Amino acid sequence: MTKENLILLADAYKYSHHKLYIPGTQFIYSYLESRGGKFEETVFYGLQYFLKEYLAGVVFTKEKLDEAEATLLEVFGRKDVFDRSNFEYIINKHGGKLPIRIKAVPEGTVVPVRNVLMTIENTDPECFWLTNFLETLLMQVWYPCTVASVSREIKKVVKKYYNDTASAAAFAGIDFVLNDFGFRGASAVESAGIGGSAHLVSFSGSDTIPGSIFAKRYYNAPTAPGLSIPATEHSICTLLGEAGELEIFKHILNTFPTGTIACVSDSYNIFRACEEYWGTELKEQILNREGTLVIRPDSGDPVQTLLRIFEILMNKFGYTTNEKGFKVLPPQVRVIQGDGISYSSIPGIFEALKQAGISAENLVLGMGGALLQRVNRDTQEFALKCAYAEVNGKGINVQKMPVELDATGHLRTSFKKSKAGKLKLIKENGNFKTITAAEEPAATDILQTVFENGVVTKSYTFEEVRKTAAL
Repeated sequence: MTKENLILLADAYKYSHHKLYIPGTQFIYSYLESRGGKFEETVFYGLQYFLKEYLAGVVFTKEKLDEAEATLLEVFGRKDVFDRSNFEYIINKHGGKLPIRIKAVPEGTVVPVRNVLMTIENTDPECFWLTNFLETLLMQVWYPCTVASVSREIKKVVKKYYNDTASAAAFAGIDFVLNDFGFRGASAVESAGIGGSAHLVSFSGSDTIPGSIFAKRYYNAPTAPGLSIPATEHSICTLLGEAGELEIFKHILNTFPTGTIACVSDSYNIFRACEEYWGTELKEQILNREGTLVIRPDSGDPVQTLLRIFEILMNKFGYTTNEKGFKVLPPQVRVIQGDGISYSSIPGIFEALKQAGISAENLVLGMGGALLQRVNRDTQEFALKCAYAEVNGKGINVQKMPVELDATGHLRTSFKKSKAGKLKLIKENGNFKTITAAEEPAATDILQTVFENGVVTKSYTFEEVRKTAAL
């Protein structure tokens, strides 16, 4: 049972296309690619959710068609746009299942931009209009792909600074360096689930429970792949006012005498909290715990604040020097920065710690809006375009190649130039390359059929996705 009426999940203008395609059109073949953008490569992830949730099984019924017809009559205010007979044909001929074939790279595959990631084509010549009718919904795969790409690019940064400054033992915790704090900043619960699971392709720390639910429901994760710890918020730490902050801190340590616990400590004065409360009054209790206290600043310039906090904590709790020559707090004390964290701010934070002789293993991060919300389709320039068609039995390679003016008024070919022909993604000398099927007929196509005529023909587990995307 699908969540929404698929007949209504297209841009309104597409309902006129069955008439606007040239008479004799039989097949439309389109492809998805990342045309460029912020990163040079893209993690392909999330298509399986859309296939299972929206496209699989019987998706067109008479009841849904009746609902759609009434709605679209209101949308257009005329009767000559929407043609219910197109959908009745699929209901009668195909039992309401989609006569569509979708091929895609294995989920988790990291592909350089400007390569084919997915193709879609109709399998019934009467349903030529259906291929790009589904563009609106399937294009939304840009979102999990982009979030997965952002997380993976951040992991590259984290790994670099771990390689530079962290002890060998610290690498066991690298999957918990970036934690998803984005649920409240997401545009919808569905966004939190899709984006939250995309983050979990590269990291394991998350407060966005829908991400784990999606990974279990749509990718057969046996257990929740997103893990969390007890943590405070300001409503807890400010309950007794500034004078009662120390008492609150004591209560927190007493409530969770073992394991990892995080405490926001900037309700009044983060530096006093670190020096007088955590580093003096509660020092021995912290050092005698079987677990780690993670101190969280939540305001101020991240670099300056962290440098000062680490100076105080290392003065109070002491430190060791790891094999790479960088300072490390006792294992009972760490810091989490969850304010002002983004792909652009993270390298500067770790570089400042490195210059101060502080190991990256002392710090973990929490990322909210910049992880799940401050991305869009143009972050990686996603597009889905027609590349091949058959009209009256004749195959046609289809391509757009806009000529545009640049800022200086000179003509140039737009980056929006599309690919032509039936496409393959191959590996040549270890590198991905998009070719037409006619160029190298014998070459092995990395694209695999994942959906055909209403059936999801290939599924990936979340563990397989993680392994494929691993650095």
